[in-house]
Amino acid sequence: MGLLSKHWSRIAVTLIPLVFALLHASGILPIGVLQRFDDIIYDARLRATMPRTMDDRIVIVDIDEKSLAEVGHWPWGRNKLADLTNELFDRQQVGLLGFDVVFAEADESSGLKRLRELAQGDLKDQPGFAQKLAQIQESLDYDALFAKALEKRPVVLGYFFTGDAGGGAHGVLPAPVMQRETLKGRPIRIVSWKGYGSNIEQLARAAPMAGYFNPMVDADGVVRSIPLVSEFKGQYYEALSLAMYRMLVGLPAVEPGFPRERFDSRSYHGLESILLRRGDGTRAIPVDDRVASLVPFRGPGGSNGGAFKYVSAADVLAKRLPAESMKGKIALVGTTAQGLLDLRVTPVGEAYPGVETHANVIAGLLDGKMLVKPDYTVGYEVMILLVSGLVLAFALPLLSAPRAVLLSAVVTVLMVVLNFWLYVGAGLVLPLASALAVALTAFALNMSYGYFVESRSKRELANLFGTYVPPELVDEMVKDPDSYSMKATNKELTVMFCDMRGFTKMSERMEPTQLQELLNAVFSRLTDLIRANRGTIDKYMGDCVMAFWGAPVDTPNHAQLAVKTAIEMSAAVRQINEEHRASGIPEIGIGIGLNTGTMCVGDMGSDVRRSYTVIGDAVNLGSRLEGLSKVYGLDIVVSETTRKLAPEFGWQELDKVRVKGKEQAVSIFFPLGPLQQLEKTLAEEVKTWGVLVKAYRAQDWEQCDLMLLNLQRMNAKKYLYELYSERVASMRLLPFDPGWDGATNFETK
Repeated sequence: MGLLSKHWSRIAVTLIPLVFALLHASGILPIGVLQRFDDIIYDARLRATMPRTMDDRIVIVDIDEKSLAEVGHWPWGRNKLADLTNELFDRQQVGLLGFDVVFAEADESSGLKRLRELAQGDLKDQPGFAQKLAQIQESLDYDALFAKALEKRPVVLGYFFTGDAGGGAHGVLPAPVMQRETLKGRPIRIVSWKGYGSNIEQLARAAPMAGYFNPMVDADGVVRSIPLVSEFKGQYYEALSLAMYRMLVGLPAVEPGFPRERFDSRSYHGLESILLRRGDGTRAIPVDDRVASLVPFRGPGGSNGGAFKYVSAADVLAKRLPAESMKGKIALVGTTAQGLLDLRVTPVGEAYPGVETHANVIAGLLDGKMLVKPDYTVGYEVMILLVSGLVLAFALPLLSAPRAVLLSAVVTVLMVVLNFWLYVGAGLVLPLASALAVALTAFALNMSYGYFVESRSKRELANLFGTYVPPELVDEMVKDPDSYSMKATNKELTVMFCDMRGFTKMSERMEPTQLQELLNAVFSRLTDLIRANRGTIDKYMGDCVMAFWGAPVDTPNHAQLAVKTAIEMSAAVRQINEEHRASGIPEIGIGIGLNTGTMCVGDMGSDVRRSYTVIGDAVNLGSRLEGLSKVYGLDIVVSETTRKLAPEFGWQELDKVRVKGKEQAVSIFFPLGPLQQLEKTLAEEVKTWGVLVKAYRAQDWEQCDLMLLNLQRMNAKKYLYELYSERVASMRLLPFDPGWDGATNFETK
């Protein structure tokens, strides 16, 4: 108790995330990011546990692009649909047929209506016209042909509901499966609609069984569930998948399954299940508080998804399939053609066929394996939050940092394992995001509190240098805070200038916010590499970042770390470009300049704004070298002073240059990588290059031509060799200059 009393403020801070999580779980203060996190967890778990096996009981008759090309654009004449239906039942002998399409208007494509008008008008007196029309009108009444094909067959038609107030009511609805009275006045949060589009009366009489095909679209635009029963004007109708399942099992009556009396049942405004009752037998289908069922996806979707067999409707109409190839199977007529707009965003695919969502639900109902968010979800979440949150709140302040990490990890793993076990073993989809957020934030807040109550000198030092240098360097500095200050001093350091190329062009094609996000993402990855190699961030200048090594913490191998960082940054940009190519985003380039020398480092600026930075001639040279990287077609240009301090790397000398503001020429180099990892072919290339450089400075153009020919054979894509070819071609036109020192002059910055 004494320890708890001592740490009461730290415990109170740790309890803050628990309070917010409990408010979220109870619905008092919903936190959108936690719901989104739960959706991400659910989606990942679903993808990881999908069976990815073929269900031979269900076949999808696909109105695909091939069918549209062969039969014609949609909608097809109902005579074609009659032929399709007859073929499926008579020759293929399917056991049940469902349509994931709606026939909301009469089919007048045969011209029968116009012929009848002519028979009663302009051609009324035409001999034999009326008699001939009477003979052929039966074959031209496509709706009647389709209705005849549907009659007395196990067929379920599809229709849709709409939530638009002006959506209207078109077509004939099937008989409702439940009445308002069956809910006993309970405020069920069932999905309610304001209008519908259903099938014409002629077809609805021929096939009175029908179900709506509306999915439930979550806030993020993803279809994860289907409402099994929905409300329209006080009556309750069933989904297409439920209607087909009921027809398969003998059309049991549909009844509401109320939650059992539990401590949270009074505040639960939903059903526990949908009951299918037939005789003495009852089947309970679990549903969530919206009377919806999560779609038990079997695979990634589509004809190549491996979950259901897809058969082109054109092949069925053309009788290309062997007879009885679908005998006894459940057939669903739907579409994957992009122009017919029945592709959905789901957890397992961004262009998932809508018809396959119904196939998944039917398969789940047949197997009795339906995922569900149970009615006691709130109670479970509250219990998990209280147990885990209180354990962490009262235990973390008493533990050392390593033990606090271990306890947080154990609590987190136990919660994840329990949640996954209930999901896999019982099909229960229970929230996890809030509990994980509590564990993470409780640990973070607890550690942060401990950090911020450290000694004043440590806090001040962290405040001074925390934004410039990596945390691990600050940790070193706080061990002896008196040894560090912001006072300016001269030190040998290595400075880096890194400029991103291509952003000016991208700014003309992208929105400012998109460009900002992209630039921040690239800078974050490059900054992480600088900090991971003990570098100090000096400043960001538009699309350029400046950093240095060796201060405020003495780092003897500052040049080596800077070169290592530059190589890693170049590799990171290549990886970023691969991601950009995959996403259709323009690629970027990078230019890095490195120089080592004596610089003035310290806190500099005005009374209004100051920063920990470096200045001096050596800094200016580093900036000039970054600019030269574009000239030589390379990502990195390094000065000779830096190269000498980093012998662990292989080097290729680029040139001797005289930059603006410096009279003395300096040699510049390109790092090839760690010396021990260089390939033999690259070493041979560098050796040949060395001969070229020597010949170039001796103005031996014939030898230069020979070496360049060899180099371009070794590496034809390297721009450096093309650059020197152009230089040699230009300089051979000039007379021999005995005073030339081999340097290239650059007058611009």
